Amino acid sequence: MRVLLAVTGASGMLYARRLVKALKNAKVDVKTVVSSGAAAVAKAEGEQLPRTDYDENDFSSPFASGSHKFDAMVVCPCSLKTLGEIANGVGNTLITRGAEVALKERRKLILVVRETPLSLIAIKNMELVALAGGVIMPAAPGFYGKPRTLDDLADFMAGKVLDQLGIENHLFKRWKEKE
Repeated sequence: MRVLLAVTGASGMLYARRLVKALKNAKVDVKTVVSSGAAAVAKAEGEQLPRTDYDENDFSSPFASGSHKFDAMVVCPCSLKTLGEIANGVGNTLITRGAEVALKERRKLILVVRETPLSLIAIKNMELVALAGGVIMPAAPGFYGKPRTLDDLADFMAGKVLDQLGIENHLFKRWKEKE
């Protein structure tokens, strides 16, 4: 499986770090693109960004073309700015162009939106992406598995993303699952 992971400037760089680890552990060919906003947020959160494979302005990247075969794109965390650009077809960075390609080619697009509260505009943008075939996954981890650390919370979300990609995982305790 080939996945493009985009990291944008929403709070929650821990989600991106744990997702990259989970994808690599699952032997997924994952390539990353990181926005300039993500770098600023990572610094504020004291988080290390994943290694970047493509610059956000690199339109010569294979992921900018529908003829390039990839299976899915995940934006984690996804800022409301990025959500709005994707919802409205503004492909002005590799991140938003890659999302546009994923939607037009009917490939899996998952947006792990990290913001609260949500305005009506953000909700309508989520609706547009969902109607176009994208999956909206608010970064809202469950607590029924009794998480003990921040990594546990982030692993819950990474596991849910892997579920959407059809990748078997045991990153979190499932509802009513025996220990």
